[in-house]
Amino acid sequence: MLKIISFVVIFVLILVAGGLLITSCAASFGKLPDKKETDTFDNSSHFDREKGIFVNRRANILDEMRKRTMNFATIKEFLLGGDKDRIPKQKLPEVTPDFAEFLKPNNDLKLMWFGHSTILLNFEGKMVLIDPVLSTGTGPLGFMMKRFQDPVVPLSSFPKIDMIVISHDHYDHLDMDSIRFFKDKDVPFVVPLGVGAHLKSWGIAENRIQELDWWQSAKLGDIEMIATPAQHFSGRGIWNQNKSLWASWVVKSDRHRIFFSGDSGYDTHFKEIGQRLGPFDIAFVESGQYNEKWREVHLLPDESVNAFKDLNAKRYFPIHWGMFSLAFHSWFEPLEKLSAAASANGMKLVTPKIGEIVTVNDSYSSEPWWREKSSATE
Repeated sequence: MLKIISFVVIFVLILVAGGLLITSCAASFGKLPDKKETDTFDNSSHFDREKGIFVNRRANILDEMRKRTMNFATIKEFLLGGDKDRIPKQKLPEVTPDFAEFLKPNNDLKLMWFGHSTILLNFEGKMVLIDPVLSTGTGPLGFMMKRFQDPVVPLSSFPKIDMIVISHDHYDHLDMDSIRFFKDKDVPFVVPLGVGAHLKSWGIAENRIQELDWWQSAKLGDIEMIATPAQHFSGRGIWNQNKSLWASWVVKSDRHRIFFSGDSGYDTHFKEIGQRLGPFDIAFVESGQYNEKWREVHLLPDESVNAFKDLNAKRYFPIHWGMFSLAFHSWFEPLEKLSAAASANGMKLVTPKIGEIVTVNDSYSSEPWWREKSSATE
């Protein structure tokens, strides 16, 4: 009898655990815009009403890429192959953020990097958080997209955030758990068209969400957030591709302006953004998780350099590296290639440790800290 009871208890626990897992997975997929919302997309020149999807400037650019990447060989290489140093063997160096110092008034722009593409700006005294991914793992099954290491501090340790900016809805840029942390916080979100549906499904009130098309803007006091073009795609599952828009961002005031690339392949938009909205004090440029097979949606190293030149920016801050392995190269390869390019092209690289305060002025000097943790010098 005792064995039967134990079996029943274990069976029920498995069912409960399985149900919780399924519920969590389903929630992480988010939600698609409904008809009322999609009707508002008609004014966007990037929305194909007939297909019900957003498109890039070159509308069919993704088709050929999918033929190259949606095959067993690529999936097998991603899961089992690639460089032996795709994931660091040791914990990457980090600095416990000194938020008291970070919050002190300063005429210069201040920022912190938290790995991959998560940036906190002290912009004219306002705390602007971009693409917060600060859970231990993201995706419908967190263990499939694990960080190299836990966040340096939890979101509960962050100062009060004045604005959250999202570039697009992919898991490594839009993290359900990180968004849910702000459910009961009085912080507004500015996102590309269609992304608000995900946020609302996770408990963010509709009146706290502003959705923008490319070249539209939102205000935060004297600061302006402008959604600018990118060449990418969207979707959190194979059935909902490109139902929301993707964007790069410009944040500017009378004294400062920055560019944040989000994810993007190389195209004419970088030069257009530089001409229309530059020059920039600093450009956060996608610089990792690249491969020739998917160059349409991610920058190869030489293209990253060309994008930076197009943007008319003073300083280059590499993002989209240093926290997830989403390509086949080593975790440190992007910075080795960029360092060589910086020397050859006279670029000013900004490469802080995780959690380190960067004051954006001419006194900043980059240190190649990644070499101490890589096999590049072994």
